[in-house]
Amino acid sequence: MIIDCHAHVSAPAELWAYKALITSHRGAHGRGGVSVTDDEIRESVEKEKFHKSDHSHMDYIDLVKTDMQLLSPRPFQMMHSEKPSKLVQWFVEESNNMIYRQTRMYDRFIGVAGLPQAAGEPLDMAIAELERAVNELDFKGCLLNPDPYENSGVEPPALGDRYWYPLYEKLCELDVPAHIHGTGSKSEREPYSLRFINEETTAVYGLLHSDVFVDFPDLKIIVSHGGGAIPFQLGRFTAPSMYGPRSEWFSERIKKLYFDTVLYTPEAVEFLLKVIGPEQTLFGAECPGVGSTKHPDFGHNMDDVARYVKDIDWLTEQEKEDVLYKNTVKLFKLDPAKLTAKFS
Repeated sequence: MIIDCHAHVSAPAELWAYKALITSHRGAHGRGGVSVTDDEIRESVEKEKFHKSDHSHMDYIDLVKTDMQLLSPRPFQMMHSEKPSKLVQWFVEESNNMIYRQTRMYDRFIGVAGLPQAAGEPLDMAIAELERAVNELDFKGCLLNPDPYENSGVEPPALGDRYWYPLYEKLCELDVPAHIHGTGSKSEREPYSLRFINEETTAVYGLLHSDVFVDFPDLKIIVSHGGGAIPFQLGRFTAPSMYGPRSEWFSERIKKLYFDTVLYTPEAVEFLLKVIGPEQTLFGAECPGVGSTKHPDFGHNMDDVARYVKDIDWLTEQEKEDVLYKNTVKLFKLDPAKLTAKFS
């Protein structure tokens, strides 16, 4: 079985038109909503070709043999820095509603919530949507954006700051994981794809140089895109921490976190697994997404990440299964009996 813990929704154009409309009138015409039929949703998932691809979303996950996906909103679309903040709330809620409908239509999809993290405001709105998503929509986790200002020149609080504590408390209460993932970037010098990597690196640093896991020992955090630069620069962060007891070394504290395999070369995936270990790694491919391009030397699409995991000869078969689906089942509290029945 293969479960992709990091996938994003493919939706009818009406969702993106809704975003354009509310940002144009800034709420003056009221909330409105996205009105689409089930057939229109099926068209977007099963028929519409992904950007620069010959495949629809469903065709693509069939191609790479992914059994299930945890779906979340498209992060670069989430506009956390927009004002007034009700625009953020409306669009994120509509995005989550779209994901919910798809989880009801397709048993291959599981919901992961976007949060309306309005830049510069308390987290009340985000916490309320997390509760709705988990308790009413049966979502199994959420995205967490470390920079709601979207690289606009205002520095957000580090993830170790007490600003984030009400959200961490709610995550522990609901017993669901947060998946760290940046959103947009208002910088031409640092476009959103680069911003993701830099923010994920900064997020890990902020978490592990804080008391977050002392204060919230049951908090479950996943870091997107292989942890940004963290695995490659682990020595830089560990060296100055070695003056204290081993339990305080950066390389020991990192065991509090999980990392996904959304990396598009076999060398990068293998390096992540060597540094972080299979017990802390969750399979992610973000299909279809940035890596949905056929590499002329590989002969296959770059986001066919499962083959990279399967080809690592020093991983045991048990460890490969842990990475490809068992770690995700455990962390997101998926029902193994239902999964076994579905794919037996």
